[in-house]
Amino acid sequence: MTDAIITAEKLLQADAVRLSPEKPFTWASGWKSPIYCDNRKVLSLPFIRDYIKSELCNVAFEKFSSADLVAGVATAGIAWGAMVADQLKLPFIYVRPKPKEHGLGNQIEGQFQPGQKAVIIEDLVSTGKSSLQVVDVLKAAGVEVIGMISIFNYRFNIAKEAFEKAGVELISLTDYPALLQLAEKRGIVQPEQQQVLLNWRNDPANWTGVS
Repeated sequence: MTDAIITAEKLLQADAVRLSPEKPFTWASGWKSPIYCDNRKVLSLPFIRDYIKSELCNVAFEKFSSADLVAGVATAGIAWGAMVADQLKLPFIYVRPKPKEHGLGNQIEGQFQPGQKAVIIEDLVSTGKSSLQVVDVLKAAGVEVIGMISIFNYRFNIAKEAFEKAGVELISLTDYPALLQLAEKRGIVQPEQQQVLLNWRNDPANWTGVS
């Protein structure tokens, strides 16, 4: 099995990913989705958590070895980013969706210096909007973003185009196609459901469910 398939299997074992084409979930954006991914569940399972942490560290070490610090995306990326930073013995910071409304009003928490190189740790990537917002915040503060690592990626075209436009390299441990391949092999979804699930990824904003 490929690393992407192995990681997808770990997420399924942790019940972090659920597929339900007949009874779709509703995202905060209002989109209907046949999949729900909650990687926070993995944090409660030490052995799977350790595997994901090791994979994130391997990618960071192999692909972004020039990083001076690790940046986590609040809130789901904070724990993973902190674990990666600890393993690689690098400073850790995290970025809020917006500045605090009290205290110092920070949007970036932790110590850093302009000119430092950061690798960003993200939980999952959907449209890429919130992930790239973190890139913009760091760049505005003088931090050089050399790449981003996510656990899961839906592989939407809109995200691919956004990351290419921003000039940010994104590496994901696993993704939606790998998950579907594994789910069909395990009998979690039937072959006739595959096209329905692929149709959702091609046009998630207008997908309304199984017709």
